[in-house]
Amino acid sequence: MLVHFAEWDWEKGWVQQFHLGALRNNNSRMMQKLGPDTGWDSIGDFSQGRSLAKFLDRLDREDKLAKTILYNLNPSDNELMATMVGNFNDGSVAGKVQLGSGWWFLDQKDGMVRQMNALSNMGMLSRFVGMLTDSRSFLSFPVHEYFRRILCNLFGEDITNGEMPNDMEWVGKVVRDICYYNARQYFNFQPAGAAVYSE
Repeated sequence: MLVHFAEWDWEKGWVQQFHLGALRNNNSRMMQKLGPDTGWDSIGDFSQGRSLAKFLDRLDREDKLAKTILYNLNPSDNELMATMVGNFNDGSVAGKVQLGSGWWFLDQKDGMVRQMNALSNMGMLSRFVGMLTDSRSFLSFPVHEYFRRILCNLFGEDITNGEMPNDMEWVGKVVRDICYYNARQYFNFQPAGAAVYSE
């Protein structure tokens, strides 16, 4: 079924997003008392690489791999996921397959830093579409500001260490792209009356 859903995403030009690695409803007593999805979940330690590669390869082989974002919940799989997305970026779309931002247990400072460092070390951080928001919770929106501050701090540390050029115009463009323009381009969002962004 997942293959068919993924093919439909490709046919419609949609972005498919997979949130991987949750171990759900671990406390059976509390689940019975309160029901599913009430907070009794953990980071899972599943072996995902081989089956994920086969799934993406099957779609790619048939030229039906839609733009895809993989959100990883287990930080020990960051490098696996960061290298996996690189296997399927064929140049047809900038950042066609992406490592998504830290989510759920990882949408905090350490989780975000580890995710961005893995992506920067193994992939292309400049094409990253940035932070996602759990739109069911109004209080989750400030995480975007937190994410931007963490991103800028990472870049600042790299500049201070001589690992990135001290070129504020270039760095500023990369930060703006990650925080807004990459997502706008990737999801084909065009604000009403706005000019189309070009690089």
